[in-house]
Formats: sequence, structure tokens, C-alpha cells
Amino acid sequence: MKIVVCVSLVPDSTTKVKIGASGKSIDETGVTFIINPYDEFAVEEAVQLKEKNGGEVIAISVGTDRSKEAIKKAFQMGADKGILLKSVTADFDSYSVAKNLAETIKELNPDVILFGKQSIDFDGSIVPGMTAELLGLPVVNVVTKLEISGNEAAAEREIEGGKEVVKTSLPAVFGAQKGLNNPRYPNLKSIMASKSKPIEEKPFQTYGMTELTGMSLPDSKGSGKIFTDGVQNVPELVRLLREEAKVI
Repeated sequence: MKIVVCVSLVPDSTTKVKIGASGKSIDETGVTFIINPYDEFAVEEAVQLKEKNGGEVIAISVGTDRSKEAIKKAFQMGADKGILLKSVTADFDSYSVAKNLAETIKELNPDVILFGKQSIDFDGSIVPGMTAELLGLPVVNVVTKLEISGNEAAAEREIEGGKEVVKTSLPAVFGAQKGLNNPRYPNLKSIMASKSKPIEEKPFQTYGMTELTGMSLPDSKGSGKIFTDGVQNVPELVRLLREEAKVI
């Protein structure tokens, strides 16, 4: 079984975001970058499928040289090969990412393609679906359980108010959600073995469908109002909710 898992490098979720001087990117001073947390579930699922069915796991990432760190983390968890779709900058849109991934994945002709359900930096949650559409393959996102038997797959996914099971034939694209598995911690042996695993570089093509024109932080929260007179404050509270907050 050939399994492709797509991984991305993102700022750590504890990062206090500051806008950079250009106004179009974050200030990376002091920022720690990590593999996207949802991608860890995807990598773990890919490795478990390999351990059960045999085959190989190929990790693909998009970005500058720094994005190799995401591939190396996938190596430490058990991926076999890596491909970096190398860009000279980090200024690219979701369509360009999906288009480049689709072109590379098509050449590999895998049985299963895994993503994290979304990246925690832009939170678009659209690259798995875009990539599947460009490949002409079925896609199931927000997957919390995946069972594969032969050429068939059953994916349990979260929906509003419950869960549903989607059955599809392979090849197919799946987006991993928290709860799909418990990502393993790399041991010393796997960390050392990862150093000799190959990362192939391919050029990244920018298609320029959208342009980031600016970034800004949300408005700071107000100090709020505190009422201390119990039910006597109800009329004033209602007035404020209607005239200032405009929620009623």
C-alpha cells in the first residue's frame, strides 16, 4: 500500500502573534515552528496503515527549506520518504498549495492520501477538499475513525449533533481529526534513523489565484460593565444590550 501524508509547518499554538513590518505576515522573531498538530494524527494513521498492510509512507510538505522540519518529524514517526515542494517565500495561497500537491500526488499514484483536517495558522480547512477535487478523487474530512479493507474504506466523521459513516472506494483523500488515534512519541532509534531518510525537492509553482493584501489583529476587548444591584439593574442591562451591544 502506498500512502501519501501531507504535512505543514506552523507557528506553535502558544505563539503570541505580532504583525510584521510588511503588514502581510507575522513577525517571526522568537516564534517556534512545529508540525501542524492535526497533521500528526494524519502521520500516525499513515504509519499504522503501513504497519498493518505493508507498503510505504511518503510525506509531502510545501514551503521554504524550513518546511523540511515537518517532513523530518514525519520521518521520526515512521514515514519512509519525503518530498518538499520548495518555494522561495511563504507567500502562496491555498489553491497554489492544492494544485502543486495534486500534481505531485498524481505522479505517485497512491492508494490513500491523508491530511490534517486543517492547519492551525490560516484555519482554512479547504486544502484537502481542493486537492481531492483536482485529483478527481472522493474526500472525507474531519475523520475520527478509518477502516480500510481491500479497495474499500469506511470513514467515521464528525457532523453537527453527531457522527456519520462514509464508505468509499480507494484511492481517496481523508482529513484527520483529533481522536482518530494517539500520535506516537519518537524514540531515540527512530530519531536517529530519520537522519538518513531522503527528502526530494521539487519546484513550487505559484498560480496566483488570490492575494493577501493585509493582516490585522482583532480589536482589543473593552473593560466591560459590572452590575451590583441585582434585579434593580435589569432595565439598564436590557437597554445596554439593545442600544450598545445590539444583540437584542
